[in-house]
Amino acid sequence: MATYSAQHLSETGQIVNQLEAATLEKMAELLLQVRERGGRLFFLGVGGSAANASHAVNDFRKIAGFECYAPTDNVSELTARTNDEGWSSVFVEWLRGSRLRRQDAVFVFSVGGGNLEKNISPNLVSALQYAKEVGSAILGVVGRDGGYTAKVADMCCVVPTVNPANVTPHSEAFQGVLWHLLVSHPKLKIEQTKWESTVQKA
Repeated sequence: MATYSAQHLSETGQIVNQLEAATLEKMAELLLQVRERGGRLFFLGVGGSAANASHAVNDFRKIAGFECYAPTDNVSELTARTNDEGWSSVFVEWLRGSRLRRQDAVFVFSVGGGNLEKNISPNLVSALQYAKEVGSAILGVVGRDGGYTAKVADMCCVVPTVNPANVTPHSEAFQGVLWHLLVSHPKLKIEQTKWESTVQKA
């Protein structure tokens, strides 16, 4: 039998081969439009996806020149809202407090994309419903069938499921792969990254 490491890497390769480059090109173009119209970018994620959202905020601000935020970076506000108002409304109320505008965009990182019927990530669903009301652009990198995010997003990349037992690790890992692709895209990258800047040109 193959080792688990070989299996996991094989699954990763299968996912790479099934991703649609055309979708990612369209995501880059939509993000460019958001930046050119002075829109802000709000990343939403829970659990490991929240950590990815924080990292993505850094990269989109520093490398791609976006005004960019993640509500999960403010632990005091997040826990106050959870304690006082409940978990399901934390993101939508944060977006209201941030005066989400039509020019802005909401970018979701999620394994399932939100599902009200199953009470999974209802906070994402409420936030996206509000974004639709406002008219903000919606993007997502999600797993499984994409859930509510895939249904309402202007552009969404659903990480293919090649092994149902590994949906979460692959979905969260590919969030990182794909946001790094986007901030490295020539349409979006405006600042050189440190290590690449040290390479001597031939």
